[in-house]
This record gives sequence, structure tokens and C-alpha cells, in this order.
Amino acid sequence: MNFATARLHMVESQIRPNGVRDPLILDAFASLPRELFVPENRQQLAYIDEGLLAVEAEGDEPARYLLQPMVLARLLEAAEPSREDHVLDVGGATGYSAAILSRIAAKVDALETSAALADAMKKRLSLLDASNVGVHAGALEKGVASQKPFSLIVVNGAVAEEPKALFDQLADGGRLVAIVRRGWLGRAWLYEKSGDVVSGRPLFDASADYLPGFEPQPQFTF
Repeated sequence: MNFATARLHMVESQIRPNGVRDPLILDAFASLPRELFVPENRQQLAYIDEGLLAVEAEGDEPARYLLQPMVLARLLEAAEPSREDHVLDVGGATGYSAAILSRIAAKVDALETSAALADAMKKRLSLLDASNVGVHAGALEKGVASQKPFSLIVVNGAVAEEPKALFDQLADGGRLVAIVRRGWLGRAWLYEKSGDVVSGRPLFDASADYLPGFEPQPQFTF
């Protein structure tokens, strides 16, 4: 398979037609080898227009997926990342989103749930000389308080409720993008912080698996 051709086709047939115009975003998607971020036996599927299995389920760890390329690109387009941004990338699995952001923003802190996932992410990012990315292990819903404030937070999956703990790690004027999913229905949202107030607006319908720590809480009835 010619991955370079598949990558160009992804940009021109999936991303650009869905309203993504920022040249920094388009260049990052056009230049980054997505096939490096999925298991070898799934590399032929790296550029299909859907979310893609990146890490098999193991023990208590659920399977992890890369967001559909068009969805990730549209989230970033709405967030308007810049060369000055300090970004928190939450739940990026194998590091594709962190690598994309490394080519746009000044600094990226990527957060994954376990040391094993974080170490695997570091190894992939080192192959691409993404030296402006720091990788951390910990509960996704808690963010990385030691590195706050962030001017942009990208949540790479679905959340059942607004991620209010992450709002606390946003800088004044910061933005957060996530997919809020209730039941089977998901919608991308952009949140912006002004002073101590965070306001949000819906962007577009999108589907994604819940990220660990952001699943719906059990409902108790009496």
C-alpha cells in the first residue's frame, strides 16, 4: 500500500471537504504517518474514514481507539490552535493526536492512563522527533495539574458529562474540545474560559467510545 497517497486522499476527501481550512492543521495531517500509530496488522486501514483500534483490551484496560481523522481535524479547526499554545492532549492512546498537535503548538503534554501506554507513546513520538511533547501517566479525568494552565485541552474520545475538573486547568481565554455523548448520541463541543466562567457550544454530531474515567456513572433508584 502507498501510505503517502492514502494520506493525501484522507486530507483531500475526508478532512478538507468537511470545512477544515487551517493550513497548520492540513499540513500536519498530510505529513504525519498515521500508520505508525496502529498495530502492524491494521496499518492497511490507517486512513479509512472511521475511528481505528489502536490498543487491544488487556486486563482491566479497555480497548483504545484513534478518533476518526475528520472528527479530530474538525475539533482542532474549531479550537483554532496556534504556535503559541500549550496543549493538554487527553487520552490519545498511541500518540497520533499528540504528534499532530506537536506540529502546530509550542508545547504539548499528553496524558494516558498507564505507564505502559505512556511508554509506548513516547517510543512512537521519538521516531518523529516530537521533542516538544511531554508524556504523563495518570487518571485522564484529573488532567495534569502540575503543568497547568493550558491554553487548549483536546479530549480524544467521548465523555458522559462536561469535564469540569479539566476546566480548572484551562488558562483564562483557554479552549477545550470534547465529544459529549449521552446514550448512543454524541456531539462535539467547544468550551471557552473567560475569567472563572466556562461557556460551551455544540459543533457537530460525532461518535466515539467513552474514555476511561469519563464513562456514565451508575444510576441508583430506590
